[in-house]
Amino acid sequence: MRSVRGLMVGVALFGLAGLVRAEEPKKPTATTGAEIGKPAPDFTLKDMDGKEHKLSSLKGKIVVLEWATHKCPFCLRHYKEKTMANTYTSFKDKGVVWFAIDSSNWAEKDKDQIGKWWKEQGSPFPYLLDADGKVGRAFGAKNTPHMFVIDVKGVLAYQGAIDDDPDGTKDKDVNYVADAINALLKGTAVATATTKPYGCSVKYAN
Repeated sequence: MRSVRGLMVGVALFGLAGLVRAEEPKKPTATTGAEIGKPAPDFTLKDMDGKEHKLSSLKGKIVVLEWATHKCPFCLRHYKEKTMANTYTSFKDKGVVWFAIDSSNWAEKDKDQIGKWWKEQGSPFPYLLDADGKVGRAFGAKNTPHMFVIDVKGVLAYQGAIDDDPDGTKDKDVNYVADAINALLKGTAVATATTKPYGCSVKYAN
């Protein structure tokens, strides 16, 4: 009789556990996102000065999106070396638009600190805040930096790493973003449309 009672209790607990698991909300992830050859997800985000930027209003221009944060050593290295600024500067007169996007859960809370850091960088493009992570998740941004290049029709043409030098030790690296932009400007296919991004993981809000 005791064994039967124990079995019944076990079954009841198992069923209750199943109900609890079924009711637990799923945490949002960044495993899905924009696809090469398909329209990039539209968005409207504000920069550090409160100015709104809408992606769909930029059709006719090549747009580069760079996921970033002031707390990631990979980003800090690239900003110290002016990787992003120099790449953008080499194309800015050719109708290329560049945005850094911060999808970190602290983006709004640490806005003043981020603004001070961004001003110190002197970068020639806007820094957009995506504190709720909706835009980052829509694109599937996984790392800082994680790069996305969108063609003049609003279609995603490249996504992945900024270059092939995660450790910053190569004398000469391959700048995937620059290669993608050059291909689009020539009207040719992007030879390497996808690479594996490296850096810190994007710290999304739960």
